[in-house]
Amino acid sequence: MPTDPALPLVDGSMSLREFDDPLLVDPTPALLTAVVEAYRTVAPGLVDPDLAALRAAIVGSADGGADTAGGADTVDGDENSDRATDPGPVASPSGLPTLTVLASDDAVDAVTARFHAASRLAALTEAGVCRLLTGVEPQPNTVLAGRSTGCVLVERECEECEEREDDDRAWVRLGAEPSLRQRYARSVTEADERRLRTPSRRRVYGAFRERCDEAVAADVIRALDDGPDPSGDDAVDSRVRAYAVGARRGALDHTLRRACEDAGLGSRATFTRIKRDLRDRGLLATESVPQPVGRPRERLVARGALATAEGPKAVVAAVRDGRE
Repeated sequence: MPTDPALPLVDGSMSLREFDDPLLVDPTPALLTAVVEAYRTVAPGLVDPDLAALRAAIVGSADGGADTAGGADTVDGDENSDRATDPGPVASPSGLPTLTVLASDDAVDAVTARFHAASRLAALTEAGVCRLLTGVEPQPNTVLAGRSTGCVLVERECEECEEREDDDRAWVRLGAEPSLRQRYARSVTEADERRLRTPSRRRVYGAFRERCDEAVAADVIRALDDGPDPSGDDAVDSRVRAYAVGARRGALDHTLRRACEDAGLGSRATFTRIKRDLRDRGLLATESVPQPVGRPRERLVARGALATAEGPKAVVAAVRDGRE
């Protein structure tokens, strides 16, 4: 397995470690996707972890071990200059090269239109491996620049790349300009940081494990992985799947909503609507649970097809049949 994230070139590949504190300016959606895939190739446990990796990351954090899956704060360096300068190098807690991306909103929207693709990019931003900025003016070509050199990247279709038949696109690297990064210093300083609305898998798993338990957290991840992609255009999107899984497990409504909010899946009002919809379709009811102090809580009780659903895949199917 390669150890450095590398972008596909027509005549080979280009490691991001070739650039000191790399900056990617105005990437196309295809190139931004290629960047995420490059990190995913070398660090799947960070970008797209399976359940075993998620469990291991939680255990490692509890044991006080090195946490390479992200979530740590990043630290900006300091450069003394009277000119407009962007922040200095950012330390990546995972040991991967940290990439600043100055992109258009349209490019980011295109890459994050699907839940899983957005979640992989979110994993990089949450971990401090990718600093995602938006508001760039359209450029003649995409630029990749470090503090000592930079180049232009020109996209080519795969049929022009005889040895890259498995890839849709590759790029040609042009030029070697030491001052290229400095030209975008003011743009980086003035750009807005883009906050993604889709959370990483690790954030989702951690929130449900903390608020509910490991079984609910694992079922939520399995439900999100059940096809098709749980995007907003699906009848059973990520929010519905997570709430339905918790309901099937008999979670307390308050606890489940807090888990969904902590996971970054939506607001409390969103899950109020989902609860009402499932109840109106005969898939959900509630029962009162007395508390030692304070008002009773509501426990969610699965009804109808949801009550007999065995496993996350069946939960998704039951809700889909009830909503379509």
